[in-house]
Amino acid sequence: MSEIVRCGLIQCGNPINDESVPVADIQQAMLEKHLAFIDEAGQKGVQILCLQEIFNGPYFCPGQDKRWYDAAEPCPGPTTDLMATYAKKYNMVIVVPIYEKAMRGVYYNTAAVIDADGTYLGKYRKQHIPQTSGFWEKYFFKPGDGGYPIFDTKYAKVGVYICYDRHFPEGWRALGLNGAEIVFNPSATVAGLSQYLWKLEQPAAAVANTYYVGAINRVGTEGPWNIGRFYGTSYFVNPRGEFVAEGSETEDELVIGELDLSVIDEVRKTWQFYRDRRPDAYDDITNPKLG
Repeated sequence: MSEIVRCGLIQCGNPINDESVPVADIQQAMLEKHLAFIDEAGQKGVQILCLQEIFNGPYFCPGQDKRWYDAAEPCPGPTTDLMATYAKKYNMVIVVPIYEKAMRGVYYNTAAVIDADGTYLGKYRKQHIPQTSGFWEKYFFKPGDGGYPIFDTKYAKVGVYICYDRHFPEGWRALGLNGAEIVFNPSATVAGLSQYLWKLEQPAAAVANTYYVGAINRVGTEGPWNIGRFYGTSYFVNPRGEFVAEGSETEDELVIGELDLSVIDEVRKTWQFYRDRRPDAYDDITNPKLG
């Protein structure tokens, strides 16, 4: 069986930046824009595809407008059901980040994983929720409560870590310990805030945990918030920290990378991080000494 998995990332700008337009119409426009790229991915033989954070709409968290609660939906629900038809059509695993409504008044920043036969495998809920520098996510999301699951898809063992999560090394390691071969990090991040970290943190996580990382960021500016330019540059990086494929800073596009999973074994035979780690010596992480 081939160890090479053809993977894709979709980076997109929001087509409607007008607050007078109903939320549902904005979401529909963004969904339709993505469907064309999903078709392209299927036609180009992509086996695992990941969409950007809250893919079917703008990144609305620079404001605190309650109208965006209307963007939330159950997971699984209508969007995951639709994506399942595309997964089955193209024999393609799809990672689907959405705004999840768990119950009345309870919302999560979530990514569903759908297997190549259209089966819903489960979801990851974003663990670390920022409340800083124009990213007012605590107004919209509860912290995730589902741990760091791994999804055993047709092509690879997949993990998900969402945007702000990437600044926390503990979750990266948990995903590796749980068996991840590829970890996707769908994001929404702007120039001037963390761009200098974009090509630093995630390659470092790939090296420290010896797996592949797929990093996704949207492009363009979004009104009415205008907090800055989403700089795209979605990419795949291998367990050596080498870039496999990379998108532009400004274009809507599908980024495709050929990921050779045998490289994980090659690297782990050299760098025995999982053998040599010392969880017995890490009490200071969960039980820090005060003073």
